[in-house]
Amino acid sequence: MKKQRLIIMGAAGRDFHNFNMTCRDNADFEVVAFTATQIPNIGGRLYPPELAGPLYPEGIPIRPEEELANLIQEFHVDQVVFAYSDVSHEHVMHKASLCLALGADFVLLGPERTMLDSSRPVISVCSVRTGAGKSGVTRYIARLLKELGKRPVVLRHPMPYLDLREGRLQRFGSMADARACHCTIEELEEFEPLVNAGIVVYAGVDYGEIVRKAEEEADILLWDGGNNDLPFLRPNLEIVVFDPHRAGHELSFYPGEANLIRADIAVINKVDTATAEAVEAVEENIRQLNPTAKIVFTASPVFLDNAESLRGRRVLVVEDGPTLTHGGMSYGAGVIAARNAGAAEFADPRPYAKGSLRVTFQEYPHLETVLPAMGYSERQMEELKETIEATPCDVVVIATPADLQWRLALRKPAVRVTYEIEETEEKRLKHAIEEFVGHGK
Repeated sequence: MKKQRLIIMGAAGRDFHNFNMTCRDNADFEVVAFTATQIPNIGGRLYPPELAGPLYPEGIPIRPEEELANLIQEFHVDQVVFAYSDVSHEHVMHKASLCLALGADFVLLGPERTMLDSSRPVISVCSVRTGAGKSGVTRYIARLLKELGKRPVVLRHPMPYLDLREGRLQRFGSMADARACHCTIEELEEFEPLVNAGIVVYAGVDYGEIVRKAEEEADILLWDGGNNDLPFLRPNLEIVVFDPHRAGHELSFYPGEANLIRADIAVINKVDTATAEAVEAVEENIRQLNPTAKIVFTASPVFLDNAESLRGRRVLVVEDGPTLTHGGMSYGAGVIAARNAGAAEFADPRPYAKGSLRVTFQEYPHLETVLPAMGYSERQMEELKETIEATPCDVVVIATPADLQWRLALRKPAVRVTYEIEETEEKRLKHAIEEFVGHGK
């Protein structure tokens, strides 16, 4: 058989992992390029030879997804592998149609080909949409495991937005580690709450190496998935988080629906702020597609520092970036907290947006009086700071899990919003974790 020429479509995460697992040392394939989307400034880079392996002494170019059609034709591509998440089923099939029209196979790699095995028990926490609350569920489970006398180590879905060589393997045991690696806001949003809770976090690009290192200091590995992606590790217990604020999305987004069908435990989160009808609709969809899943209900209460300072004031709300952008939400925990605290008015940051933030508002017109905490590069973080400082307001409400006051050295008065997971009185998730630790699966 002739060598198959491939393009892997991605967003600096699943794409690299799929390559490492199936193509890096496989002479039957030649990956001519990665394409990149969702994340600003990742196109135009190189997947370096140190990571690509001996079959790719010059590395592999990473091109913007807008060039996909030209790349297929230029390199006479045989297969296009789709390898990113949190997109609608319709979006996936539009990409498939383009590839098929140009003569290339369109490929979705299944989890059996891309999951790593571990010598430690693995609990995975994934979701059906980004922003569903899986990171809070991960923290909740990590605390439970520590209370049960276990040493959990979290493996976080990759976010290699800066230097890929330096990001091959990352270990965060303290905030000093995070500051030393010059983490982006997107990385800090995931690492900081776990590290502050005393949980060691691993991340990076080469998960075969990451798993081996994490196993050395863990009794149990806890996979914290990104977006609504499938797990990179083979789980012994598979937990999937659902968001009733977007009821129905569990059936219409890729690969969230696959997570629904695979789930051992389905966590319907945010039941404290969603309507009863929405919660019931999500529960019914779960029962239809995965009748054996154990269904758990959790709340995600928000906590606000110095709530009294918002009463009657004009506030600028800075929310978690991915939840607002490709997650499709028009508000998040910051807006809820500010309303509850009696804020009089929400400032509109759009007229004051700087640089790439202007492009973000153009690409996501559903955003009006909230500012997504876009911070995928040093330049973008500076633009975020400039936008915050330029927007007229009395107080900045920071609802991203990262401490922007420290990271951006903000001059304006600011308060932070935090949120954690709380179970209903039955505590089904707590009992399931206790059973898993005591008996396994």
